[in-house]
Amino acid sequence: MLAKLTAMFRYFNGAVPFRLIPAIITTVVLVVLLLIPAPEGLKPEAWTLVAIFLTTIVAIILKVMPIGVMALMAIVIVSLAEVTSNTSKGAIADALSSFDSPLIWLIVAAILISRGLKKTGLGQRMGLMFISVLGKRTVGIGYGLAICDLVLAPFTPSNTSRGGGIVHPIMKSIANAFDSDPEKGTEGKVGTYLALVNYHANTITSGMFVTATAPNPLVIDYVAKATNSNISLTWTTWALCMVVPGLLCLLAMPLVIYLLSPPELKQTPDAIDYARGELKRMGPVSPKEKVMMGTFGLLLVLWANVPEMIFGPAWNLDPTVVAFLGVFALIITGTIDWDDVLSEKAAWDTLIWFGALVMLAEQLNKLGVIKWFSEGMRDTIAASGIGWGGTAAILVLAFVYSHYLFASTTAHVSAMMLAFLTVGVHLLPPEYVGLFVLMMVAGSTIMMTLTHYATGTSPIVFGSGYVTLGVWWRVGFIMSVLELLVFTFIGGAWWKVLGFW
Repeated sequence: MLAKLTAMFRYFNGAVPFRLIPAIITTVVLVVLLLIPAPEGLKPEAWTLVAIFLTTIVAIILKVMPIGVMALMAIVIVSLAEVTSNTSKGAIADALSSFDSPLIWLIVAAILISRGLKKTGLGQRMGLMFISVLGKRTVGIGYGLAICDLVLAPFTPSNTSRGGGIVHPIMKSIANAFDSDPEKGTEGKVGTYLALVNYHANTITSGMFVTATAPNPLVIDYVAKATNSNISLTWTTWALCMVVPGLLCLLAMPLVIYLLSPPELKQTPDAIDYARGELKRMGPVSPKEKVMMGTFGLLLVLWANVPEMIFGPAWNLDPTVVAFLGVFALIITGTIDWDDVLSEKAAWDTLIWFGALVMLAEQLNKLGVIKWFSEGMRDTIAASGIGWGGTAAILVLAFVYSHYLFASTTAHVSAMMLAFLTVGVHLLPPEYVGLFVLMMVAGSTIMMTLTHYATGTSPIVFGSGYVTLGVWWRVGFIMSVLELLVFTFIGGAWWKVLGFW
């Protein structure tokens, strides 16, 4: 009997298009949550939506199927359960409500723009140029990779595309040039160090610009909701707030990792020759690369609201309008074509899963779940008698380190950030709310340092085999502590100068 059951399990596990055990666990979670009576203060339909939301998060964490499929599952269940409306028509309208959000289309448009970096070769050229200047020492190559990521960050909201699709191939090519290969057991020569720098540069730059990673526009939305729009982060104000602590972290990171995981080869003069050889092979800058550079310049000027500064408020453009202008400019000049747009799977995948998670968060808010949760957390913390500093620290640290439980930054932000922000805004003295909010904003990307599944870039870099699991987690934790300290003290002082608290 046991043999038959084992054989049956193996058959179904191989036949179905999902991971069977995680799927069973997810189903059990949903059933158990639905059987639990609605807590006091919540309506039954609100608790049902909580069950759907938590089940979706569990499915994403356990990787039952690709995140887009799990998001589609959430849309289907919300529509069938009719928890947001009394009719099927109203429920499907609610389930699809977030797809008209400009924030989501900003991400889609900017991912399409980033495709031009790979197609034209401009991203690779930029990385090689930095290596050709800084590549005498291994730590110099590290700084070259970090600067490359920083330059690309304002224009690539898919941090996975930037760190995993553009910078990581450059990093691997350099490591292979020094015969640093995991398959040969020589990853420690330069590869381990460069892979760690590749990844941690990506996490730092993701927090420096609104358009540097997908969840950032959602963070802006939650900050505005939690503070009743008293704190409104534009593209410019975000960059201004994060530039000083972000650059300090980026400056320190290659040296810190050099101490934590030192490369066997300290001197790498051949890297300069390698980079110059690759640049020579690529030839002069092509016309399409020049168009990409011109488009980047235009986007940066418009996202930074330079026309508004010069000509007045009438010249203010929404960031999503600017992003679509960039896409159109690249298409009309032939830098990318419509087939590129249609085949950019990352953009359309992001549209589905990001839209579904935003929808769930919005519906939870409308049904009063966020208010109920935040009030309960607020009352618990208030009853403990902890001062404002302790309260802020608990909320920020709990938010950051709970990311060990998440395999998606967007899922984590969607699940927890609005509630945590709301609690902090209610409990902290008004004069310190700005400091707390900006620390939460910083924490939304600092948490990406922690694990090998923390964000889309991490499995790509970790999967290349240059870094062991133990080294990854050890370096990630230390970097998270370092970055939290930099943002708390240096960032806090900078935000004081800017008048945020």
